[in-house]
Amino acid sequence: MSFTHVLAVAPVTEMEAAVAWYERLLGRPADKRPMPGLADWHIAPSGWVSVFQSPEHAGSTLLNLAVDDLDKVLTDLAARGITAGEVQPGAQRVRFAAVHDPDGNRVTLIENPVS
Repeated sequence: MSFTHVLAVAPVTEMEAAVAWYERLLGRPADKRPMPGLADWHIAPSGWVSVFQSPEHAGSTLLNLAVDDLDKVLTDLAARGITAGEVQPGAQRVRFAAVHDPDGNRVTLIENPVS
């Protein structure tokens, strides 16, 4: 079996509020709005983040995004009105911090996820 893409989906209650938040998180508008209740950001050649209106599932997603410089990303996000929790150390040189969208879906930003 072969896969060509990974799509991480965050279910949300209120679509436009969520899209506005993810635009601030990702620093740009969605790449596609293919249908009502869906927005896609192509964040890597084969990796997408999708926001999907599904109130009954909202708030339960755990999304991890690898970043090159956690401190810079957190500074940039703070300037856009998104405040992260405390930076946590992981194994070896890994560090991470989490932010939460309006529904409580957790997006963890991870520096050095692979040694």
